[in-house]
Amino acid sequence: MSPHARPHNFKSALCVVKPNPVYLAPLPHRPPKPRFACPARALGALLLLAAAPAAAQKYRTAAGLRSGGGSYGLSVQQLVLPKTTLEGLALLAPRERSATLLAERHFGILGPSLNYYFGAGAHYGRHRDDGDFWGFDGLVGAEYKIAFLPVVLSFDFKPTVEYGSADWNRFPTAFSVRYIFLKKKRAGLFRAFE
Repeated sequence: MSPHARPHNFKSALCVVKPNPVYLAPLPHRPPKPRFACPARALGALLLLAAAPAAAQKYRTAAGLRSGGGSYGLSVQQLVLPKTTLEGLALLAPRERSATLLAERHFGILGPSLNYYFGAGAHYGRHRDDGDFWGFDGLVGAEYKIAFLPVVLSFDFKPTVEYGSADWNRFPTAFSVRYIFLKKKRAGLFRAFE
């Protein structure tokens, strides 16, 4: 068997046959692959960037108006821990009024201006026909801090479980516009410019 011949069976396939260097042609130069040539890699990098710990908010205290689910009222949000806020709602509907306290956890989406959040809390209220009611709330939503303005826009879904009410659950969505009263303090090098 010639040293350049190909093996015909499995046993001889395990043997390494070295080609003659005279017949090797140089490989053409290939430019390096772009870093994200594969769409799966690009998507993975985007997900990692979105999940990376980011400063989830640009403010400490904000208050404004909330409307949706057949009610309207006031919303006050206060940062109590990093990425965690307490939100108080005072809501009015045609035949009821209620107060809600929610604890929310915020996560940045590609930076601190756009956030998603989720949380839970409880509410107490009075209905004109049914009397007092109370219940538990869940919350999931997104908020956007408008660039160069002290304004935050948010949209959320707040399902509730009711006790003492004709409705045993509700699934309202709402839109809020809040004015930022206290901005988050900058850290590091930029602190000198405040």
